[in-house]
Amino acid sequence: MLQLNIKNETSRLKVVILGTAKSNGPVPKVEDCYDPKSIEHVLAGTYPKEEDMMHEMDAVVKVFEKYDVKVFRPEVIENCNQIFSRDIAFVIEDKIIRANILPDREKEIEAIRYVWNQIDRKNRILLPEECHVEGGDVIPWNDYIFIGTYSGEDYSNYITARTNMDAVIAIQELFPNKIVKSFELRKSNTNAKENALHLDCCFNPIGKGKAIIHKNGFLIEKEYDWLINFFGKENIFEITKDEMYEMYSNVFSISEDVVISEKNFTRLNEWLVQQGFIVEKVPYAEIGKQEGLLRCSTLPLVRD
Repeated sequence: MLQLNIKNETSRLKVVILGTAKSNGPVPKVEDCYDPKSIEHVLAGTYPKEEDMMHEMDAVVKVFEKYDVKVFRPEVIENCNQIFSRDIAFVIEDKIIRANILPDREKEIEAIRYVWNQIDRKNRILLPEECHVEGGDVIPWNDYIFIGTYSGEDYSNYITARTNMDAVIAIQELFPNKIVKSFELRKSNTNAKENALHLDCCFNPIGKGKAIIHKNGFLIEKEYDWLINFFGKENIFEITKDEMYEMYSNVFSISEDVVISEKNFTRLNEWLVQQGFIVEKVPYAEIGKQEGLLRCSTLPLVRD
């Protein structure tokens, strides 16, 4: 049996699911895209190629091997985008919670069934149908669970609104000893620079008590201010609208002092080194064209 253990984003990683770009399928039609950034690249003819994305994911596998992390990959489904494993489930403490995601993506869950079946049945959680949630919106942080949400009455008009208040309440009930803090995110179906698809697209805590944040991703300024006060201004790396668009906040921590980052994130990577982090740089810009990066494509199962 697999003993899950995830209390935060930065403890030493032991076991992870990394998505796959194999048999990713043809370039989608605009109407089949789930986010404005993918639409942009479809229209511009710059949508990423399968072999480039496979090459990028292989670079991440090598980093995991270097740090002795056990890596599960989804079973390959023909012509299906299975890169973003964070969307389909997430782990808090010893429980795995299946995300209620866009109906078109149900098959992706089946592809990790072999991992799901290794987990004690009582720790596999299915939320009620009215709870919408994706793993990119859920950030466990010790005594806290941070959750990105959108509670506007026009929720159903946004393909980019992925987590609702029903899910926030359900997660609070599952973890009564945790403080669940929700954050209203800015949503746009049409402008990727004005859209925080998930909480980890505009905020990500990393080791040593530091965090990466983008102010405009938050609809309510005092919620953003709360995070600044929580981490302390001196521990925060503020990213610009363009950097959010490039997915600067979506790096991934292997431990308190090791971060996997995109090799072109020069300003961030220099800051990380100054703060004493080991930065494992990988090419991930092609995958980033689909409004997801390193955190989105990983699903941590066990951290020390």
